[in-house]
Amino acid sequence: MKLRIVIDPDLCIGAASCVTIAPETFQMNMDNKAEIIGPAPSYERILEVNEEEKNTIIMGAQSCPTLAITIFDEDGKQLYPENV
Repeated sequence: MKLRIVIDPDLCIGAASCVTIAPETFQMNMDNKAEIIGPAPSYERILEVNEEEKNTIIMGAQSCPTLAITIFDEDGKQLYPENV
């Protein structure tokens, strides 16, 4: 399955809780903002993941105190934060 992960750098305060929970997905950059690991680290990326990786990435997003991380499924449905 694919997830689209979007980080709002304006909301990120550098708490790094996402990195602690999902270090294979998130890292901190030189500006102390979270970014998604990849060939060119970015604030937005589509990743191919399995169910366990999906759960870990969502837990990382849930740990963010400012809700700076948004997760979408491959159909564009927002998984986190949940749309109410």
